[in-house]
Formats: sequence, structure tokens, C-alpha cells
Amino acid sequence: MALDGIYIHSLVKELKSLLTNAKVDKVNQPEKDEIILTIRGDKVNYKLLISASSIYPKIHLTSISKPNPIKAPMFCMVLRKYLTNARILDIKQFDMDRIVIMDFESLDELGFNSVYSLIIEIMGRHSNITLVRSRDNLIMDSIKHITPDINTYRCLYPSIQYVYPPESNKLNPLTFTYEAMCQYIETNDITLDEKYFSKVFTGISSQFSKELFSKYLLSDTSSDNASMEKIYNFTNEAFEPIKSNNFYFASYLENDTVKDFYCLKLDSIKASKINEYSSPSKLIEEFYFQKDKADRLNNKSSDLQRIVNTNLERCTKKIKIYEAMLKECEDKNKFKIFGELLTANIYMLKKGMKEIEVLNYYSETEEYLTIKLDELKSPSENVQQYYKKYNKLKKSEEMSTIQLAEAKEELNYLLSVMTNIKNADTYEEIEEIREELKLTNYIKFKKGAKQKVKGSKPLHFISSDGIDIYVGKNNIQNDYLTLKFADKHDIWLHTKNIPGSHVIIKNTGNIPDKTLEEASILASFYSKAKDSSKVPVDYTEVKNVKKPSGAKPGMVIYYTNKTIYADPYDIQLQSAK
Repeated sequence: MALDGIYIHSLVKELKSLLTNAKVDKVNQPEKDEIILTIRGDKVNYKLLISASSIYPKIHLTSISKPNPIKAPMFCMVLRKYLTNARILDIKQFDMDRIVIMDFESLDELGFNSVYSLIIEIMGRHSNITLVRSRDNLIMDSIKHITPDINTYRCLYPSIQYVYPPESNKLNPLTFTYEAMCQYIETNDITLDEKYFSKVFTGISSQFSKELFSKYLLSDTSSDNASMEKIYNFTNEAFEPIKSNNFYFASYLENDTVKDFYCLKLDSIKASKINEYSSPSKLIEEFYFQKDKADRLNNKSSDLQRIVNTNLERCTKKIKIYEAMLKECEDKNKFKIFGELLTANIYMLKKGMKEIEVLNYYSETEEYLTIKLDELKSPSENVQQYYKKYNKLKKSEEMSTIQLAEAKEELNYLLSVMTNIKNADTYEEIEEIREELKLTNYIKFKKGAKQKVKGSKPLHFISSDGIDIYVGKNNIQNDYLTLKFADKHDIWLHTKNIPGSHVIIKNTGNIPDKTLEEASILASFYSKAKDSSKVPVDYTEVKNVKKPSGAKPGMVIYYTNKTIYADPYDIQLQSAK
């Protein structure tokens, strides 16, 4: 469920109670469409996340820290100039719509107190964050600039007047009257159905409208269930929890997957589990964080995925060509036999013959063979023609065998890179993979333009038996773990013939079965087969793992291994700091 006006109403109530009269300590912009205000309250510090994402726009308190860019964006600098040390005067909602207004008081350039409004529009792809000077309604800056060529009705960029989005003519669910409701329904010819409440009232989502309609039908079984007075009385009663701030924050799960969430109870949703929350911010953060994070990482790595997919297609085509060539080369010995049989019977050949029938003494049954001849060639030229075909196919087979092996090796490498991209959890890991593709010449880069990338560390877990387990997050880390970090008696794990991470168990003696099982689950989870079951995982001592000369990052060979089968899932082991 997207954030509707009612949920934003509950958020504003929370923010107003906690942040009024608090001061802004820091302003950061970790994403191009997202800001985080660090706010200093009464002995408590809060982090307020405000996002104008076109997919997941939101505003809520957060406990999650995000890395900031080295150079702050211009909008962030403007906010720092006007809002740092500013006092929050008020937080309000614009007419139950998806617009939040935060008023700040701060000193201007001349040292006088000025009021600035941060206007947050939570409206899907039209979401925006705008700083407005209250005394003259002048825009100081906006996180997304809207110019006349984009929108002729409403522009958002510095030094122009701020214009609110078109106002809805729907009724306010907190202040509507019986007469206003009757008039609106009659004027707009609205019928009582699942969309009734979202059509009549501002801030009602389609899902909550369905919920109210379902409750209304259950509350009145009389034949005259469309009576205006009954609808009004029901609606008034349904909106009472909103007026009295009696909210119920919960998410609804089906098979461990969140189906929906809201600030009021949804009885119409069939859920196997309901998770309750103490505040709207905690609910939104848990619901949106992983979705938003996955979406941003996917956008950040989209160019890498495109490069890898292009090369995967190239490798797949090469493999098909080489396999077709090897299939053709299977008949090479036939041409050699033809040449030798013609040589043995050369006295029977004459120029102008189209074919000849000879005894095949290479066959156990010694049957006669009919061999095609070129009538324009001499006997010796016909013999040489078959020897040339044989030699050509023989060389093609040798080269195709080598090139097929190289193409398959490259394919496995690219599949491992794609798996690492999909498993990447931070921007740093994406950048590490980018550097890896530069090192392997899949991405061209100019000399002297290399940027220093802050390297991330392999994942480090503690098994149930208290033993250290390490998991590589990309091929550079895989090489580091296996070839440099691990001791020769440590246990190395990897999914069998499936791209994935190298996993190392630090060997402190006998490895308990439980630790081996947990490590195999990690190996299967951080692999291409993470959505499968009964994934084969090979394990052996590190001394049995070797890296061939010239092999690409993460590519190794191993021997004397054993295999264990694991069902991949997020095992939630203790992470070491």
C-alpha cells in the first residue's frame, strides 16, 4: 500500500510531538532524491529521512545510517545554509493530502530571524522536496527542478514563486458534514462500491476504501443499505480513530511475505501473520528499507549488468559456434580414409570420373564404398582434396576445443560476476565489481582517471559452535580469502559447478558437523542457486585449491573434495564486527 493521506496524518502527529522546537544539527543527502536531517531534541537526537523517490517516496524517523557522497549536492548545500541550527516551529499536513510542511526559524544573511518552509510532496513520480522562504513564498531550491518545458502549469526551481499542486475537490475526512457529503455525491454521480470512499474523501487509498466498503456491507444487512444517512453515520464512526489518533500500526504477512501495511486495522486482508509496531516510522522503515535499497542498488549496477549480459550473449554464441564446429569435425576421419583408399587405388582413377567404388579394407566387414570425385581434377588432385579436408577439420577441431574451453571458462566467470552484482549489498561492493571489470578489460578506462575505491571486507560470521566463517562478496575477495587469507588446513567451500562465493571455515581442530552445515548454507545462499533447494556444495582443505596461471579473478581448481547438500536461506548467524 502506498502512503496515503491518512497514514501521512499519523506520521505528522508523531513528528510534531517529537520534533517541535528541536533544532537541526546536520543535513546530509546520501541519494540524489533523499535527504536526512539530524535533529537535536531534548536530550535525544533524531534522524529524519525525507525521500522524493519516484518509486518509494516517504518521510519518517530512521535509525539507519547511510554513507554520504564526498562532494555534497547543491540542494544539500542550500539546506545546510538555511536550516543548520534552525528551530522547527511546526509540522503540518496540507488538507489531508500527501503534502507535509515543516516550518523552520533561522537567521538569514543579515542576522534577522526568518521562517523557511520545507514542503515535501509524496506523490509518486511527481514527488519533490522544496525549500521556500515564507515571507515572500520564494523558492530557495528544490531537489528536483521542474522547468516550463516539463510542466507549463507548475514550475519548481530557485527564485520563483512556489505554487502548490492542484487542490483536490474531495471532502476532508476529518471535517466533512452530512450536507457536503450529499451534495458532493449528487454532483459527481458517485455510486456505493469499493472505490466509493477513495472517490469522495481526500487521503483515502484504494485498499483502505475496499476495507471500509467491506466493513459497511457487514455492518448493515438491510435492503436499504445505500441510505445516505446510514453511509454518513458509518463513515463518521469509521473516521473516529483518525480524529482521536487511535492508530493501529501493523504489517500483514502471507507465507513470510509482507502483503500490506497500514495505520488502521485491515480485517479484510487474509494474513497468516500480523506484525504490530509502536510507531508509523518503524513500520515504514521496515516495509520500505529493503525494497528501496534493492531498487537503488539495481539502478546503480544497471550499466554493469548490461555489460555483463552483453558479454554473456557473446560467450553463448561463441560456444554454440564451437560446438557446431566440433560436431562437424566428428567426420574428419572419413576424409582421411577416403584419401588413403584413393591412394591405394590411384591406378584405377582417371580424369573425368565423377565417382569410384573401392573396397574399404579399414572396415571389419570390408564393404565397398562409393567416393565422389571432381571430374575436372586429376587423380592426384582428388586424393589431395580429401587429405586437405581432413587436415583442415583436424586443425579446426584442435582450435575449437581450446577456444570452447576458454569460452566456457569466461562464461563461468561472467556468471559469477552477475551473481556477485545481484548479491551486492552496498554501493562500495558495486564499485569493487566495477573495478574488477576494469582489471579484466570488460570496461575501458582512461589512464590517470582511476578513482580510489574504498574496499569492503568479506562477510564474517560466527557459527553456532563459535568458529569463524568468511564469505567473499566478489571475485577479488574470493581470491583474497582463498589464496592469501586462509591457512592451508582451513576448510574451503563452493557450490558445485555453480557460480558463487568462496567460503572459508577457520580450522581450529575438528570442524563440527553443525558448523560445516551452516557454512554450506552460506555457500548456497551466496550463489546463483540461492532460490533453489538441495544445492550441492563441495568442500576441501585450502591446500587442495589452486589457481591456474592466467585464470580470471575467483576462478580456481580443486581436488580430493567431498560434497554436502544444503537448502539456501538467510541463516541469520551472528556477524562479527
